Amino acid sequence: MEAALWYVLTGTRGGANRVRLLRALDDRPRNANQLAEDLDLDYKTVRHHLDVLMDNDVAERSGDDYGAVYLPTPRARQHWDTIETIMEQTDDD
Repeated sequence: MEAALWYVLTGTRGGANRVRLLRALDDRPRNANQLAEDLDLDYKTVRHHLDVLMDNDVAERSGDDYGAVYLPTPRARQHWDTIETIMEQTDDD
């Protein structure tokens, strides 16, 4: 899981936005539209990054359709210390 986190959050072009999404989801679960508004990102961009996070078991969806909210997975919470380390390092960039 740690290698996947490093890759998804730092090893790809969208890593910085995925870090921003995780920070927001750590604060409170939100739907894609709320994330787009809160982070000033395009809705389609948010959806893409959420899909990447879900594909890598970092985020999960709760609920159905448009109103579904996203939150970190239990597995991501188990490795939250690694996520925080990554966040701190991306802050320095």
